[in-house]
Amino acid sequence: SPPLFLSPAAPPAMSTAFLSTSSRIPALRRPLSATAGVRSPARLGLSMASTETKVDWSEKLLKDSDDNNVTPYIANLVGRDLHLLPAHPLQIIKGKIEAYFQSRDSEFECKDSLDPIVTSEQCFDDLLIPEDHQSRRFSDTYYISKGKLLRTHTSAHQTELLRGGSTKFLCTGDVYRRDEIDSSHYPAFHQMEGVKILKECEGMEDREEWEQMCVDDLKSYLEGMIDEIFGPVEKRWVDAYFPFTTPSFELEIYFNDDWLEVLGCGVIQQPILDKCDMGTSHGWAFGLGLERLAMVLFDIPDIRLFWTEDTRFLKQFKEGEITKFKPYSKYPPCYKDIAFWLPEDWEENNFAELVRNVAGDLVERVELIDQFENPKKGKTSHCYRINYRSMDRSLTNEEVDALQEKVREKAAGELTVELR
Repeated sequence: SPPLFLSPAAPPAMSTAFLSTSSRIPALRRPLSATAGVRSPARLGLSMASTETKVDWSEKLLKDSDDNNVTPYIANLVGRDLHLLPAHPLQIIKGKIEAYFQSRDSEFECKDSLDPIVTSEQCFDDLLIPEDHQSRRFSDTYYISKGKLLRTHTSAHQTELLRGGSTKFLCTGDVYRRDEIDSSHYPAFHQMEGVKILKECEGMEDREEWEQMCVDDLKSYLEGMIDEIFGPVEKRWVDAYFPFTTPSFELEIYFNDDWLEVLGCGVIQQPILDKCDMGTSHGWAFGLGLERLAMVLFDIPDIRLFWTEDTRFLKQFKEGEITKFKPYSKYPPCYKDIAFWLPEDWEENNFAELVRNVAGDLVERVELIDQFENPKKGKTSHCYRINYRSMDRSLTNEEVDALQEKVREKAAGELTVELR
């Protein structure tokens, strides 16, 4: 699924949303209060998520409707708010970035509890994402009903915050996408969106002039953030495409002997600001994935670990500190293959979702290992290898066999594949 500023470990070529999840900070100055000078979202008329009140997410998300593709597995992830858990790697990185921005400008607001349920208008239309874009598909996004969905990126809150009067803000939260299964992809992950409207550009009519002012300010802030987090590193700016910014860029750094993409950004498209009654204003936006940074900085090898409640993982980290993760065990994998003829309406994400729903976090990877065309039958065959591995115990052959059989049954019944 193409990212919206990039996603878990998504390649930049298909990018439509700023950076999201996987990719590699010395301790920074003590974080400032995340609420210092922040206006209450409730006062701005914004919807709050589960941190303010207890929410029955299953009741809100699971509907018996053809327009709903949210599963109990996904509903159980909503409201976990990993980015707010003290001393969690995601919260540590979030705090360091917020501290940097507020140290440069105390007017930056930090939003981290907005409702993950948004409308298609917020998530796509307001951000100029084309009607036929892949990210809108039922196979790529979790829809609750027609026009209502789990946000695929925190950019979905950009226009509501701007309309509410916020002009400098960081917005962090969990986002959801139907995606492949491997060590760097997970259907829920965490993004941070940053926006700044430049007062000094207000009312300027010379596009070339205000655009360059926005770009210079954007690069100054983001290069400073990288230096604060990673230390002095070599950087390079790469031209990119995002529907909601122009010009657009990706920022890469040379770290651990390799080039690493860390975020996507650009100057906000003027039609977006026009719709927010800010036609004479100009500014920039960026997006990054917290897991992408945390996996590199903390040496965390598997994205599933962020969701574990195992104290052997959680007790390794301290508030405000970057410490390298020490693996506590590596349980043996169990590989099972499944081969079948594809139906006409085949979507690979649907198979990954089916496997997740059956085996949950006991699946480490699903990989296409063979495919061929049968011209006589006019059919295509795929063979997938499923790697079952628990992060906290050894799996028995019996339970893996039972899971694999259930995958086969559901693939044949729900996806109408012809098993081989």
